[in-house]
Amino acid sequence: MRNFVSKKVQNLKPSGIRRFFDIVSERKDVISLGVGEPDFITPWEIRDAGISAVKKGYTQYTSNSGLLPLRKEISKYLESRFSVEFKPEDTVITLGASEAIDITLRAVVEDGDEVLIPDPSYVSYKPCVELCGGVPVPVFCDGDNGFKLTPENLEKAITPKTKVLIFPYPNNPTGGIMEKEYIEKIIPIIIKHDLLVVADEIYAELTYGAKHCSIASFKEMKDRVVLIGGFSKAFAMTGWRVGFVCAPKEIHDGLLKIHQYGAICAPIFSQYAALAGLTQGQKDGFSSVRQMTEEYDKRRKFMFKAFNDMGLKCFEPKGAFYVFPSVEETGMTGEEFATKLLYEKQVAVVPGDAFGEFGKYYVRCSYAYSMKNLVQAVEKIAEFVKELKSKENK
Repeated sequence: MRNFVSKKVQNLKPSGIRRFFDIVSERKDVISLGVGEPDFITPWEIRDAGISAVKKGYTQYTSNSGLLPLRKEISKYLESRFSVEFKPEDTVITLGASEAIDITLRAVVEDGDEVLIPDPSYVSYKPCVELCGGVPVPVFCDGDNGFKLTPENLEKAITPKTKVLIFPYPNNPTGGIMEKEYIEKIIPIIIKHDLLVVADEIYAELTYGAKHCSIASFKEMKDRVVLIGGFSKAFAMTGWRVGFVCAPKEIHDGLLKIHQYGAICAPIFSQYAALAGLTQGQKDGFSSVRQMTEEYDKRRKFMFKAFNDMGLKCFEPKGAFYVFPSVEETGMTGEEFATKLLYEKQVAVVPGDAFGEFGKYYVRCSYAYSMKNLVQAVEKIAEFVKELKSKENK
């Protein structure tokens, strides 16, 4: 019998994160720093709204675009928090930011179109581009420069086939951000080459020491940015599966078609829960989000210092909830380091090459875990690094 699986899927590499954590799932003695999921429970006012929606019998489909009150609140939220102007009719409520990435790329990428992806970056961008028939093009981002996208590296990667730039800041896995003055340097290049920007801002609320600046807030970018956001990370709502995408009309209409056929709508009770998170947040200054961010900041500082103290060069993350230390000093790749660490010390981290070719000598560690777990994990990693160095000196 012939192989019915399409060539595109056959050629698709398995997720570097999932492949590694299939091993972890089989072991009960492992301390994991691998999953990018908040250890906080969804705030009560959000849970209560979801429970209330179910009790009231809100278990039907919503419109394909999502609840209008939620889309209105998202519009207010983006304008008040990030000076971004998108109308409710520009917005589609999706099954998390992941679906938003998928349908956006399917709406705009044709066979042979090149899509620029800052490298290292989130694992899903490259395969989503490939499934559309597009060509993912990595753009090197240097740890010595805070993993920022520079004008020089951007210009160098552009060809006549380039159509889209994915702009994933704050960045997973590096924790890098792009401040206003750095965004201003790349906008003329984007306009010069007539590129569309897909801005994945799922970590927009999770920044430390500098407020997030959205590329969609620049007036000259108004008609060439698709903005993706959601509630999973900052609102601790990963399992609720509710995100959003805002886009100029033609693109919005295209991605809405795909959403209509593929997902129909996000769960109605999740949408009511997200609505409660936004309305309550507007009233109390997003106190729940702020409290979680303050706790992440303590963990961030602890992890950053710990890795540098053990001799592993580590950039100080400015956003999200990951540290991305280099393990090149040990003579290992990230894959080798992570595998050996798992089997010898029962600590799980993610090899950096899961996030792109330029992550080869890095590992990603999430600090969305309790301080107790982080302390235990760091002690074991420090012990592991010390043992490696002692072997080298023999």
